[in-house]
Formats: sequence, C-alpha cells, structure tokens
Amino acid sequence: MTNNKIKGTLRSYLRWPLLLAVLLIIMNIQIYFVNLKAGIIMSIYVVVYLIIAVLLFYFKRSALLHDLVDYSMRFHVTVNKVAGDLELPIAILGPDGRCIWENRKFHSTFAAGLKKKYAITDAISALTNDYFPETAEKNGEVHFNRNDSFYKAVIQRVELEDAPERMKENAGEIGIGDILYAVFIYDETEIVHYIRENYDQRLDIALLYIDNYEESLAMVDDVRRALLAALIDRKINKYMLRIDAVTRKLEKDKYIVLFQHKYLSQLQADKFSLLDEVRNVNVAEDKSVTISMGIGIQADTFRKRQEYARSAIDLALARGGDQVVVKSKDNILYYGGKSIQQEKNTRVKTRVKAHALRESIEAADKVVIMGHKLPDVDAIGSAIGINRIAQTLGKPTRIIVNEVTSSLAPLLGLFKGNKDYPENLFITGEEAKEFIGNGTGVLLIVVDVNRPSYTDAPELLKLVSTLVVIDHHRQTGESFDNPALSYIESFASSSCEMVAEILQYAGEEIRLKAVEADALYSGIMVDTNNFMNKPGVRTFEAVAYLRRSGADILRIRKMFRSDIAEYKVRAEAIQNMEIFMNSYAIAPCNADNCISPTIVGAKIADDLLDINGIKATFILTAYEGKIYISARSIDELNVQVVMEKLGGGGHISSAGAQLADCSLEEATNIVKEILQKMKEEGDIE
Repeated sequence: MTNNKIKGTLRSYLRWPLLLAVLLIIMNIQIYFVNLKAGIIMSIYVVVYLIIAVLLFYFKRSALLHDLVDYSMRFHVTVNKVAGDLELPIAILGPDGRCIWENRKFHSTFAAGLKKKYAITDAISALTNDYFPETAEKNGEVHFNRNDSFYKAVIQRVELEDAPERMKENAGEIGIGDILYAVFIYDETEIVHYIRENYDQRLDIALLYIDNYEESLAMVDDVRRALLAALIDRKINKYMLRIDAVTRKLEKDKYIVLFQHKYLSQLQADKFSLLDEVRNVNVAEDKSVTISMGIGIQADTFRKRQEYARSAIDLALARGGDQVVVKSKDNILYYGGKSIQQEKNTRVKTRVKAHALRESIEAADKVVIMGHKLPDVDAIGSAIGINRIAQTLGKPTRIIVNEVTSSLAPLLGLFKGNKDYPENLFITGEEAKEFIGNGTGVLLIVVDVNRPSYTDAPELLKLVSTLVVIDHHRQTGESFDNPALSYIESFASSSCEMVAEILQYAGEEIRLKAVEADALYSGIMVDTNNFMNKPGVRTFEAVAYLRRSGADILRIRKMFRSDIAEYKVRAEAIQNMEIFMNSYAIAPCNADNCISPTIVGAKIADDLLDINGIKATFILTAYEGKIYISARSIDELNVQVVMEKLGGGGHISSAGAQLADCSLEEATNIVKEILQKMKEEGDIE
C-alpha cells in the first residue's frame, strides 16, 4: 500500500491545505506591520493549522487509500456482476482468437459445452480473424445466423499500451499480449424478420399475353369460340387467385397481374404450371392456345418494375412464346418454352419491315453487312440477299467474312471473279474499319445473330451511325443497344427465308440474280437440314420465289457435297457415340483434319437424329482452344434451354454453345450433369 502513489486530481486535492498555509503565512506577516500583538496571536493559529494539516496529510493518507481501494474493488465487483448478468452477449478474445472471458449470456447462447480458452470460431464459425480490426478507431462487423435467429457481431480492438507494467507482465504470462478484442453480439432477428416481410410484400408486376388468340380460334364457330375464351380466362383467374393476385384484362388477349413477391418462389417451384393448363385446352385438331408472361421484380419503383415486365414479355414473345420470363436489374430467368412457335400466315409485318429496311438503306451513304462468328451459309446467303437491295439502290456495300469455312468456300467461289460484283465485296473486320471511316452515314446490317458478342466483328457496332438486326434465333438476355430496325422472327426456319420474303416487298425494281437465289436457297436448305427441320408454309413459299428467280437445286447439291475425309470423321464420331439416359446421343468429334470442324459437328448432330429412340443429340468439337457443342432435337427436348445453361442459345430444335478452359471429357460431363439436373427438376421427362 505504501508503494502506491496518489496521482491526478486526488493528489492535488490532498495538497490544497498545505498550499493554503502559504497564504496564511503571508497574511500573518502583513498583520505584524499593522499590530505586533495581533501578529503574534495570528502566528500561534497558523502554527496549529500547519501541524494539523501535516498530520492529516501523512497519517490519514493510508486510510484514504484503503477506502479508495475498497471502493474500487466494490465497484469492480459490481461492474463484473452487471457485465456477467447483462443480456447482451459479450466476450473478450486474445489476439489468437481464443476466448479469455465471456459473460453468462454469451456462454449459454454460443459456447455451451465448450472448454475454457476455446477458439471463437468453435462458438461462431463466421467470426474469423479476417473481421478483427487492425486499429482501435475502426470496428469489425459480421452478420451471421444460427437456426432461425440472426445476429450482428461487433468487434472492438483494445490496446494495453497505457497499462501498468505489472498488468502487462501478467497479461504476458497468460498469453494475452498487449492487444485484446471485445466482441458484442446484437440480436437482429426481429429487424431481419421485418425486412424480409417488407421485401416479401413488395408488389411484382406481370404482363400475361395469349400468344395465338386469333390464330387458334379462327377456325372455331362463334359459340364455341366464346366458350373457349371464357375457359381460358377462367383458368388464368383461378390460377392467380391461388397467390392472392389482382388480375385485370387489358384486352381480349392481354392481362396485367399484381402479386406479392413472396408468391414468386411458389410459382417458380411449380414451373408456372399455368402454361401447361392453358396449352391443354382443346381448341381444335393440331391447334393449342399458348400464353407468355413477363414479370418485373426487384426494382425500387413501380414504374421501373413495369418497364422490366414490358421488356420480359417482349423477350418471351421474341423467343417464341409459351414461356415465362422473370426480369430483374441484374438477371433474367426463363421458364417453359417447350412448344414450337406457330407460324403466322400474315405477311403484314414482313411488308412493314421491308419498307423500313429500304428507307434505312436509302438514307445511308454506305452499307456494311455482318453475320456471326464463323459464318455459315445461312448468314452469308441472307447477307447476299440484303446486298442485292443495297446494290439496286446504288449504295456501296461490303460483307464481312473474317474466316472462310469449308462449307462456305463453294458459295463464296460463285462471286469471286464475277463481273457483276466488286472484287472486294467480301472483306475482313479490319478492312471494314477503313471502309467505314468515321462512321457517319454508315448503315450496319446484322443478319442471322441477335447477340452482339457473337457477331463476326463486335467492335464495329460502336463505329456506325445506324444499326439493323435481322434474325430467326430466339432472343436471350443479351441484345443490341437501340437498333433502328429489329426484325426477329423465331418461327422462321432461317434468315435466308426472312430475307427472301423481304425481297418480295422491298421494291418492284429489285430482281434477284440466279447466283443470289442459289445462295438464299442454300441457306434455307442447310438450316432446315434439307427441309426436315422446322420448315413451314412460308418456308416453301420463299423457296418457290427463289426457284422462280433462277435457283437450281442441282447446282446447289453439287456445291455442298462432302469430301471423303469429312465422311470418315462423321463415321468415327457415330461409332464413338454414347447414349445417355437411354435418350440422348453424346459424341466427341475429332475433326482436326477438316477445314471447318464445327460445321462437321453440326452435320453429325443432324445425322444422329435419324436413330430411333434418340430425343436429342449433342456433338462436342474441339476447335481453337474451345469446345463447340452442336445440339439438335426433333420435338421432344428444347435444346435451346439446355444450351442457354451453358451460355449459348439457338432454337428449340437447333442450338449450340461454346465452352472455354475445359477438355472434351470435362465438357461431356458438364452436358450430362445438366441433363441429369433438368430431369430431377422435372424440366425434361
């Protein structure tokens, strides 16, 4: 006790009596000058005061210190009791993350059954050293949950630099060091519950369209048409009542639906069974009604959610209908899309698009036409058809072909050396940059692709002033930014079919040459696999137009005959084919000796569909460091959905994807895993 020193304010307070004695002595001296007798009396009192002050300072010091220590101990015990009994879980950790002290609440909630000096991660696995603050000014924070409870842990750094040496020595003896971490646990269960409840009660907006209302009911008599329309309307309203939704009919084939966000997971779990319910309505022979729905979610405003819903329904219709598209700010989900889109007999839309395309070409100074990477006959054939319009209107035109495949070479050979076409009609992407210049007055027409990243020269998209897109593939989440004209019809068999129709409405002065008709006819033949894959009435009408324009089937057949090396590769792939899940043909394609390995893979995929019992084929070809997958089906599997899970896309019966940084064996396993998962989730039978 005697070694302890009194410091600070308390020390100054105890010295005040001695300091006041100096003031009394000065006063006593001044009194001597006034009156000697009074000075002597004053001196006696000053001496007595000094004796009492000194005795109190020295002899009461120990008692005062004892009382202070006693008070501090009682205060310490009280604080410990309060901290120990506090309902807020608290723990003190060493720098190694081991618990040195904990209160009762922390122990009972997180550390029951653990031994002393346990690692904090044994009690709270989320509380790793990564969350420990490096300075005392900044706290660490981590959110975690246990069972149905949610917590927030706040970690404070406590430094012992100012502690007495003895405390530092004791801390070192028990392995604490100069740093401690105080952990405070706050229960956030209630606030998380309210946040979730608020999130679940947010209104999602859905737009529901009947895809083919007029077409499906056109052949039905008036009485039955009214009954069928009422039946469809009842199915829609009954389905939406299950989720407490507000449904309002905007037009005879259009609805708007409002429902709480918490029900979206319920709709997703049953794969939007309304699609199947409506499709099963018996309208007429070979006719069924399908619906599409676009849902907008996770936007801050109702207006933004409505915009998402509008974009989603447009995407669903562009992909062929009979599906649901759920769109948020960062993600797009697809459901359904199992049926083949019904072909529209009316050509009003084609006529409107043809006139709009002609106006765009007339307004341009230069025209550039581009297809997808590794362009095929459909891409180049449709580009040649568009070139005929541009040449007739007197516009300088170039077609981009960065790489010539073996299947494309015979077609391009028809135009090389032909005096009716400029020698530089086909150019590369780099040469196109020189042709475009500063981009002013340049029209870029993209054919046979609707994804910017898949175009043959994506860098050109930012260099031109006007963009037009013509394609027959189903749309994905990736799209072009603000094209002046977008004509995407997923029911069309090929882009060449669409261009052949456009040519008939683009102007009476436009006349196809025989070689151009051959190119367009070739594109239709290749994309329909000799009219066996997805041909429609309008397909044959387009072919009839091309035949009248001079297309010769014998010339086309001779042009696309295969060589012996390709046949051997196809035979080897068929021999190595594996039938997965008794329904899906999967085969690697070793086409290194072929000029165009990916084209060979696509042909093999078409060939394997002729095997009885095969629902879909998947051919994997290694080419330029990537694995190219060609997927084909007839009508029992939507291969587009399968390929979209791999980042690809296409049609319901013809699709593809590309995989990087993997081997043929790894890619095969990936395809198998996706098929297996889709079967488990009920997406395929």
